[in-house]
Amino acid sequence: MTSFGFSLLGNDGGARRGRLTTAHGSVETPTFMAVGTAGTVKGLTPEMVARTGTSIVLGNTYHLMLRPGAERVARLGGLHRFMQWPGPILTDSGGYQVMSLAGLRKLSEAGVEFRSHLDGSRHMLSPERSTEIQHLLDATITMAFDECTPFPATEEVAEQSMALSMRWAERSRAAFVPRPGYGQFGIVQGSVYPELRSRSVAALTAIGFEGYAVGGLAVGEPQEEMFRILEHTTPQLPTDRPRYLMGVGKPGDLVGAVARGIDMFDCVIPTRSGRTGQAFTRQGPLNIRNARYAEDTRPLDPDCQCPVCAGGFSRAYLHHLVKAEEMLGPMLLTWHNLSYYQDLMAAMRSAIDAGAFSAFQARFAADQSRGIDP
Repeated sequence: MTSFGFSLLGNDGGARRGRLTTAHGSVETPTFMAVGTAGTVKGLTPEMVARTGTSIVLGNTYHLMLRPGAERVARLGGLHRFMQWPGPILTDSGGYQVMSLAGLRKLSEAGVEFRSHLDGSRHMLSPERSTEIQHLLDATITMAFDECTPFPATEEVAEQSMALSMRWAERSRAAFVPRPGYGQFGIVQGSVYPELRSRSVAALTAIGFEGYAVGGLAVGEPQEEMFRILEHTTPQLPTDRPRYLMGVGKPGDLVGAVARGIDMFDCVIPTRSGRTGQAFTRQGPLNIRNARYAEDTRPLDPDCQCPVCAGGFSRAYLHHLVKAEEMLGPMLLTWHNLSYYQDLMAAMRSAIDAGAFSAFQARFAADQSRGIDP
């Protein structure tokens, strides 16, 4: 049986090049995880997702426990079989979604009691139940249950929230069932307060996890604040374990976070943007709804070899599809965007391997600042 492990293959400054091995295959890092919240990456088949270069996807405890139900997924053979994705799956614990429920939830030491946003039914999500659900889903990587501290938060509120998350992390670890090739990640909290982040890292490393995530960022703070917290936090994390920045982000966020030692990312931006008519290119974002593209025969990105750009789909055609509200438009834009994100990650891996990450950063910034050609 394959054991769960992380190999650090090299460094270039703070940027890390690694390989994650799991029961469901290996993952080259830095990596971007496609978000498949409810058991699907919206708009794409598993084969389309794989063609982007994606090797690991993300599912969500909160959404899958409500529909179709974790026990049902388990009876049907687990999430890999259910969604026809044979590769690794990381499941978010549901903490972020519960935070966003606001008036529909009641927080206590035991966990979170909440009403479903679907039908109003009552549910209780605790560290033990969250871990059990992720086990039933057959998640390759289970996330510890935490409270995602809102932003902004006073230091006192952030401290109380972080301390609760650390107590929940200990309970999540106790509930986790070790199996060869499977792992569990703890989540560093502490908002924008460095001392709280340090205390959180110390608590989590004392418990011991297969990997460590940095949570509570990309929740409204400026990019420079996020980078400041990463510069403080990542050097304190074990070098032999993967580091995951949750819910991030835009292309510039990914490049900056890799430079500060992050290995794994997830975000809805490439897929959500595809559904709203925005495409990412090497010269910056492009809004395909703009009338200027109505007769533009060029691909979205002339330097892109994804099935959309290399397949002959023009900006004019994509403009037409989106304006006509044809479902193929968002599908093709999503396929391109996810391909762009994976190309970006592959380029960063190559740059780290070559010891040229600083040059890559400079070139990336220059390309993005040029903007889209008229």
